[in-house]
Amino acid sequence: MVGLHVPFPLVSFESRCLASVLSGIILCYVVYEWTGIISRSCFKGYNKLSPAQKLEWNNRGISTVHAIVVAFASFYLLVVSDLFNEDSGEGLIVDRTSTVSDTILGISVGYFLTDLAMIFWTFPALGGMEYVLHHALSMFSIIQSLLSGQGLIYILMVLFSESTTPFVNLRWYLDTAGQKTSSLYIFNGIGLFVGWLVARIFLFIYLFIHMFHHFDQVKTIFPLGFYSLLTVPFVLAFMNVFWFWKIVKGLIKTLSKARRSK
Repeated sequence: MVGLHVPFPLVSFESRCLASVLSGIILCYVVYEWTGIISRSCFKGYNKLSPAQKLEWNNRGISTVHAIVVAFASFYLLVVSDLFNEDSGEGLIVDRTSTVSDTILGISVGYFLTDLAMIFWTFPALGGMEYVLHHALSMFSIIQSLLSGQGLIYILMVLFSESTTPFVNLRWYLDTAGQKTSSLYIFNGIGLFVGWLVARIFLFIYLFIHMFHHFDQVKTIFPLGFYSLLTVPFVLAFMNVFWFWKIVKGLIKTLSKARRSK
């Protein structure tokens, strides 16, 4: 599929990057505010939440919207478009980028900057050091790929794993709303298990296999990017496995309670 490279003859690459990062930050602010407005109108219990709970409630609205945007964009660029088609003959796969991909990476940088700032500002209310590590590694890798134009295919695979975030956030919303015994909570837990297994376990295995089969191309990435690519995905994969184990234990506990209640 063509049409990925949108010409901006009067706008420099640096200006487009800055604009996309600022757009990501502004999007976070808008979503944060609208999450509160919509929640006050549609969820009666919202006004009964503590200030800290309202902060996290709105913050999770930001991460949900970001996850949906980058997951769809990553799927489009990786699967639907011809950007990474092996037969396209448009240079090395690790060197391929597009205007759309640059924009998505910039928006993600804006999101991670905003979320990281909120985490530090309220630490540890919105997450502990594991979230700081996850965000820092993600942002470090995205910025490298954005500025160098290399390794985009692997960045997009990692960004697609954000597709599990809406399930995580819905579980928190239901828990906060006192709906842990609802059918939706159980179905969401099953969806989270399956989604995490596919997007954060199997996909990372595929990423490592792809890197192995294209290692001759991976070696052409600039030194810092090359060594980051050899380390960051493995650290994230380890964190994914750790969190997956917690998800499995939580799901088993939830299903056991559901059986006993029948």
